[in-house]
Amino acid sequence: MYELNVETKRKEEIVDITDDVSRVVADAGVDYGACVVFVPHTTAGVTVNENADPDVKSDMLLGLGDIVKNDARFRHAEGNSVAHIKSTLVGCSVTVPVKDGKIALGRWQGIYFCEFDGGRKRKVRVLVK
Repeated sequence: MYELNVETKRKEEIVDITDDVSRVVADAGVDYGACVVFVPHTTAGVTVNENADPDVKSDMLLGLGDIVKNDARFRHAEGNSVAHIKSTLVGCSVTVPVKDGKIALGRWQGIYFCEFDGGRKRKVRVLVK
C-alpha cells in the first residue's frame, strides 16, 4: 500500500490527485488489476469526476453546500457535522481499473480528494493489485 500526502489550504477544497495516483500505479508494476483509493478521514472524501473544466470542482462544492447546510440542531461538539455529512455523501473510496499498467479512467475523468474541514494535512491510501 502507498500513502499520498495532501495538504489543503481552505475549509472546503477539491484537489485533483490523478497524477499522484497514476505515479503510484506505474510504480506498482501491475499490468492489469484494480486501484483502490481510500481516504482515512471522516471529514474528507474521494470521487471520480470531470477534470477537463476547472469549474466542475467549484460547482461540486456549491451543489453540496446547497444539499447540506449548517443546522443549529446538529449536536456534534466539534461543530463540523456538515463536513461529516458531505464526506458520507461523497464517500471515502473509489476503485479504478488498471489496464496496461495505467489507471483506466474515462477520457474526461480525474480522481479528486475532497476536503470539507480544512485546511489540513491529509493522507490518501492507494492499493494496487
